[in-house]
Amino acid sequence: MENEPIRLLLADDQYLFLESLKLVLESLDEGLRVVGTASNGEEAIAFLEREKADVALLDVRMPVMDGVAAAGAIRARWPDVSVIMLTTFEDDEYVAEALRRGAHGYLLKNIAPRMLVSAIRAVRDGSLLIAPDLAGHLAAALTAAGGGERRPPFRSGERGAGTQRLPDWYYELTPRDKTIAAYLLRGMTNKEIAAAAHLGEQTVRNYASTLYDKLRVGDRRDAIAALRSVDPCWFE
Repeated sequence: MENEPIRLLLADDQYLFLESLKLVLESLDEGLRVVGTASNGEEAIAFLEREKADVALLDVRMPVMDGVAAAGAIRARWPDVSVIMLTTFEDDEYVAEALRRGAHGYLLKNIAPRMLVSAIRAVRDGSLLIAPDLAGHLAAALTAAGGGERRPPFRSGERGAGTQRLPDWYYELTPRDKTIAAYLLRGMTNKEIAAAAHLGEQTVRNYASTLYDKLRVGDRRDAIAALRSVDPCWFE
């Protein structure tokens, strides 16, 4: 049913992080419900043998059974369960291996909470998400493994649909570029941006000009059109 909440299973061996994540997710979106928690991969699998979940968020490094192994087992036994890996380790071998085992997302634990909520919903709708900071690690791992052309992470619009890459220009953006992009997407003027970011108007114009160059556009209207091709959560 469309109105039913997305049922989440959380697995992490750090109890405080686990409980904090549960509280944050349920408080930010009433459409998310944490139905179970686990401290390792074996406990996550045991839970799924008893209860249903729609999305499993797994820490990569856990005792007994790590998240990558658990992801493979879950995807093999419960193909309808979407799996998102959460980690503080930017290890390219884990990214590639997790994806080979069927994970739908690979995100860093320092992700903004609202961005994580968006990622959960996107993955449930059929998208494949990889943290932009890990794009280079994944490309290097695939190249080292003979994966052919280096490709940035991609997202699909819906289950079974063709994949659509995040634009190449996205990986050139600095945190400052993303901040300016977020302001532009809100329709703010240079004066309003300057006030919100505590910058001078000329500085804002300079930052905007740099952003236009990276987007390969010549004015604000075309810049906004280009930025709208990416989910706003990637500019948070």
